[in-house]
Formats: sequence, structure tokens, C-alpha cells
Amino acid sequence: MDLSNLKPARGSVKRSKRLGRGQGSGKGGTSTRGHKGAKSRSGYSKKIGFEGGQMPLQRRVPKYGFKNVNRKEYKGINIGVLQNLAENNKLEKIDIEVLIKAGLVSKNAQVKILGKGTLEKKLEVHAHAFSKSAVAAIEAKNGTVVKL
Repeated sequence: MDLSNLKPARGSVKRSKRLGRGQGSGKGGTSTRGHKGAKSRSGYSKKIGFEGGQMPLQRRVPKYGFKNVNRKEYKGINIGVLQNLAENNKLEKIDIEVLIKAGLVSKNAQVKILGKGTLEKKLEVHAHAFSKSAVAAIEAKNGTVVKL
């Protein structure tokens, strides 16, 4: 076998329909589009959500709720995760750079420390926000909480 006798697998390559090339082709005249109507016209494209003139679902269903433009989106990290990070890397101070290097947050993320898990080590923790239980757990081990 060499490059001169390579062929695609049987049945994998199909001939395309040659539309509108005369009556003899069997695909002349209407070019398989049928007679009249929007779908037979050139340039036809159905609008997203179009239901044949019936009121579309997205207009039938009422609007509700609102989006708070001032919402702050935090990436939550539990103190159990901080404990593991401190043990594995022998750290006393955990800040945003450490979390980014560990792959826990992206560089633009706002970080909130949450209280799930246990802390066995004194830590200095820097973050944008803290839950009450996380602050209590960190300060119980004589650690410090620094809000950015």
C-alpha cells in the first residue's frame, strides 16, 4: 500500500445533490423546495423562536425577577482547604497569590473564606470576605484575618 492507491472507506463519501440543473436531473424546477411559501424563497432564514406566526414562547411567558447590577460574585474557599494547603506547602500566611499558584482561584476572582472544615494551625489569611464561622475558627487558633 502507498499514497497512490489510497481511497476513502466504502459509503463514507456521498455525491452532493445538484439542484436546479434542469428537468432531466430530477431536481430541476422547484429544486426540492416545493411550491410557493417563505421556505421556497431565496434568502429565507427562520428567526430564532419563530412559531409560524403564533406568539412565540419567549413572548407568551411573563418576565419576572431582576438582576442586581451591584452583586459581588465571590469564589468560596473553605478553611479545610486552607488547612490542607498550609500543611502541604508549610505556610503560615495564605493570601491571594498563594491561592492563584495553587490553582484554586483565577487572578481576577474575589475570594470569600467559608467555615467548613477544621483548622489545626495558626494562619494569617488575606481575602476579600469572610464568613462569621470562618473568622471564629481562624481566631480560635490565634490566627489573623486580613480583609482586602
